Amino acid sequence: MIHDRLFHGDIMSNLYWLTEAQMARLRPYFPKSRGRARVDDTRVLSGIIFINRNDLRWCDGENVNAIGPREHSNAEYGPRKTLYNRWKRWSDMGVFARILMGLAEQAPDNKTLSIDATYLKAHRTASSLRLKKGGVDA
Repeated sequence: MIHDRLFHGDIMSNLYWLTEAQMARLRPYFPKSRGRARVDDTRVLSGIIFINRNDLRWCDGENVNAIGPREHSNAEYGPRKTLYNRWKRWSDMGVFARILMGLAEQAPDNKTLSIDATYLKAHRTASSLRLKKGGVDA
């Protein structure tokens, strides 16, 4: 579960933050760090989820704080380049696909099936359903 409304002082936050329990379930799927240590995984993954869930551009994630949009960038999720680079690198490596497959295997739900239609391909003639001559379907 993703916590989308956390309290910061007496201000309610609209940001998404993964809990430590959620991160513990995700960590086994992370690639090993090579060279320098990675930037905080919780912050970066929460930022990626926030951007994708709200259908934002990468540059918009940098301009959000605990109470909504603001004019200057902040350090809530970190620089947009960090978020994008992690998303791109881990997507290319199949990390997110492994996470989803691994979580699905841990608790299979055989009653629910979801398909995102943006990934379905239709034949090029599928959009040109024509009526037969005379205007009547046979």
